[in-house]
Amino acid sequence: MNILSLWIFGLLFISSSEVHGLSSIPENFVLAKERNGSAILTCNSTPDTAITWKFNGDPVEDEAFRQYTTQNGPDLNLSQVDFTMFGHYSCWSEGRMLSSVYLLEIEEPVLTDSELHCWARSYDCIFNCNWNKETYSAARAGLGEDCAKRLKSCQWVTSDGPVHGGGFQFQLSHSLSPYAEENTMLEVTVEAIDDLIFDRKTKKFFLREIIQPNSPKIAKCEDVGENLMVTIEPPSNWSTPHSFFTLEHQIHYRLLDNNQDRFSSSTLIPKTASSLRVRSRDPLVLSTWSQWSPWKNLTQ
Repeated sequence: MNILSLWIFGLLFISSSEVHGLSSIPENFVLAKERNGSAILTCNSTPDTAITWKFNGDPVEDEAFRQYTTQNGPDLNLSQVDFTMFGHYSCWSEGRMLSSVYLLEIEEPVLTDSELHCWARSYDCIFNCNWNKETYSAARAGLGEDCAKRLKSCQWVTSDGPVHGGGFQFQLSHSLSPYAEENTMLEVTVEAIDDLIFDRKTKKFFLREIIQPNSPKIAKCEDVGENLMVTIEPPSNWSTPHSFFTLEHQIHYRLLDNNQDRFSSSTLIPKTASSLRVRSRDPLVLSTWSQWSPWKNLTQ
């Protein structure tokens, strides 16, 4: 590469580095991998329109750029994409911008189970997902095949920003019947951006696999001979009727005389218990246990 080419290349690098980082996912973007990646950028124009392409506001005419770009009608073909070529592209005709698109760098599609965590508190239509990605500035999530294929019909749900503890949290809704046998998997797609780096993951699961009820409530404790009968109420947002959506409960209690911890699946516990707490799960699908309820003191 001669001195002129190096100088032009340096100018392109400076121009690229001065682009303001994206704080939201743009409406129009194309993804490419760095090093040997390629991309086709389409202009919103007729085939016979004379088009000029710009990169971050500067015409795509420099020698260092031309050797990796070819214009095919209104389209701009990029080859051997490197980090200096990611950014904002716009197409112009007679001094008027017709359309624009971002070229973003795609992260490698690696997803661990701990990275995207989803849960549902009942069999109703709402569930939540948390994406443990602290480095990104904006993220969104979508449900279904349209989102997995990045179709315009996808109904994206955005996150206001990283939640306490890191990551992004989303509330999604589904249309599965809680009374029918479940044979359709939910498919969640999450996307995030940090400057010009784009990340995208997809995860499939059955609703029954992410059920985790909220903590139940200890309604009352009554003397029954030498024991206590514990009445436990399901969480207020658990699916109804409760006769159909049953829960099994576990009681964790401590004995007064020796402070030993005991566990019981029966609602009868010794009268010598000093305190107790309870948790619940769906016994049909062996769902994840709920969090424990607060301790209830029995010695007052």
